[in-house]
Amino acid sequence: MREIISIHIGQAGVQTGNACWELYCLEHGITPDGTMDRSKTNTQQDEKGFSTFFNEIGSGTYVPRAVMIDLEPTTINQVRSGNYGKLYHPDQLISGKEDAANNYARGHYTVGKELLELSLNRIRKLADQCDGLQGFLIFHSVGGGTGSGFGSLLLDRLSADYGTKKTKLDFCLFPSPLVTTSVVEPYNTVLATHTLLEHTDCAFVLDNEAIYDICRRNLDIERPSYHNLNRVVAQIISSLTCSLRFPGSLNVDLNEYKTNLVPYPRIHFLTCSLAPIVSEKKAYRERLNTTEITSAAFEPENMMCKCDPRRGKYMAVCMMYRGDVTSKDVSEAVTAVKSKPNVQFVDWSPAGFKTGISQQKPTVVPGGEMAQSNRAVTNLSNTTAIAEVFSRINKKFDLMFNKRAFVHWYVGEGMEEGEFIEARDDLSALEEDYVEVAKDSAPDEMNDD
Repeated sequence: MREIISIHIGQAGVQTGNACWELYCLEHGITPDGTMDRSKTNTQQDEKGFSTFFNEIGSGTYVPRAVMIDLEPTTINQVRSGNYGKLYHPDQLISGKEDAANNYARGHYTVGKELLELSLNRIRKLADQCDGLQGFLIFHSVGGGTGSGFGSLLLDRLSADYGTKKTKLDFCLFPSPLVTTSVVEPYNTVLATHTLLEHTDCAFVLDNEAIYDICRRNLDIERPSYHNLNRVVAQIISSLTCSLRFPGSLNVDLNEYKTNLVPYPRIHFLTCSLAPIVSEKKAYRERLNTTEITSAAFEPENMMCKCDPRRGKYMAVCMMYRGDVTSKDVSEAVTAVKSKPNVQFVDWSPAGFKTGISQQKPTVVPGGEMAQSNRAVTNLSNTTAIAEVFSRINKKFDLMFNKRAFVHWYVGEGMEEGEFIEARDDLSALEEDYVEVAKDSAPDEMNDD
């Protein structure tokens, strides 16, 4: 089987992970204590579908192939004492005693170093239990200390230990334009993105403000909590791996994402969106056919990060459909989207679309805000508009770094100023790369001779 190991780092990673595992358990009919409830298991489901995410123990218990790591104990303790606390193997929940304190250098050099070997050892044991490890899903934020510092350290070591053959898909929470949780976010983000450029195959850019707005607008939640946000993110991650776990008419492998979505190694930061995200009240009064949901997935306000795709050009798009969808519906919906004036592709990528279809309907958490629907689509797109996110962070970084504000906290933990400058130069180069790929080809390049 094709197994995937999930690695959840820091508060954002662990809390998102908790929402994901809640959803996977519901999809596969696994109860919070790890046993399978046969009455809830989908009859269509492939018998071994769960083994992508769960390891079957001899006693009929299923344990997630996941490691949760945080440098301070609070968030992990919430998982241990939560509804799904008994689901995990105790060794998979790794917590330290001291926080990274929003400081990349603490997560990467001082406090993080202590947990590194323990974490890698646990990941290695999980990898040994797999027959055919497909790759890793890594969840973290790049604005905090643990997510950025320890996340970078771990990605670096995973590349060294497992090489480039194992796909690494990274779900990274970027700082929002207006909502911010720490003053030094721009420093942490620039330093962490420097590592993401080198050590991940695809990085899916999420941001809290964009998901807040989606929850407020589409789900009618007046004051969304992280819990609401994480459940929306969990739906996207479930759709990504749907083909590996359930039968479908057009399956998509984990490796196919990087092959189809990444035209150049550095240009691998992707936006994602999900449709339909509707509340119970609205669901009865909306026509959620394939064309409608495909169109909704391209709306700028449904993107999970604050950037406007209308200002850039698409290089590649992957549409993952699930539920009551036929390939004819998909072809028609994609043709309709291609003809829209606001969906522009670069001239060197004429086909542009990759599609996947799985027959498994989307599952929603009982008592949640999202309405159950018969079909859903996840849109993963590589667009030049994502450069907005980087230029926004670079501006904030420059304002602080020109005055060397807060830098002493990083230097005091063993970093050098040169690392800031190197990381910032790398991001400047990335911004220029996006401008370069958005340019139309010169006429002589277009000719075959």
